[in-house]
Amino acid sequence: MALLSHLVSLPVTWLLATLAAYHLAMVVHRRSGGSAWLHPVAVATLLLVLLLLVAGVDYETYFQGGRYIHVLLGPATVALAVPLYHQLARLKRDWPSLLAGALVGSAAAVAIGMLCAAYLDASRATVISMAVKAVTMPIALGLTEKFGGVVSLTSALVMLTGILGGALTQPLLSFIHIREAHVNGFTLGVVAHGIGTARALQGGQEMGAFAGLAMGLAGLLTALLLPIGLGLAGFI
Repeated sequence: MALLSHLVSLPVTWLLATLAAYHLAMVVHRRSGGSAWLHPVAVATLLLVLLLLVAGVDYETYFQGGRYIHVLLGPATVALAVPLYHQLARLKRDWPSLLAGALVGSAAAVAIGMLCAAYLDASRATVISMAVKAVTMPIALGLTEKFGGVVSLTSALVMLTGILGGALTQPLLSFIHIREAHVNGFTLGVVAHGIGTARALQGGQEMGAFAGLAMGLAGLLTALLLPIGLGLAGFI
């Protein structure tokens, strides 16, 4: 029992658990035929949550190991500039509409998150965590820490937003007859950040490139819009 308690407290235990959960999730995703509802991130998250609940381990203990993977999110995000480079012609032509779309999407995400939390009479920390739910994890956690949100809540909300956005966005766009690859990718990036971008890359380089661009723009714009929203709400 003492050995088990010691293993649970080691960061490397949760690093290996995360890698194992994701490997198993990839197997499930492949056998499901690539179902959006069984995205590897969603399945791995569910497995890890169940494991943490059974082991009685809190998020802070888990993150001591998970942070080693978290550090890689930044370089992975920057690497998305490579496929975007091949779309420079379209980017130069359409940048006003792309910027406008990212601005509207980011503003709506911040406003809706804050309004929903305020309607439920949530605390200031919860309002902040809700406001940043639609941006990529490194930016969301950075904003949460800076403005006093709840890191564990933000992590869960970001994951949930990405999973639902990645599963629902393309069917909705198809329903309203929007099938252009760059539009689908850009929408996924704004709505579902990193998970949406991973989903977009499955649809091709063009789709993935615009998803990566949208994810970056949404993160930047949210960082600018959040203080404005908090100021209007009287939190700062």
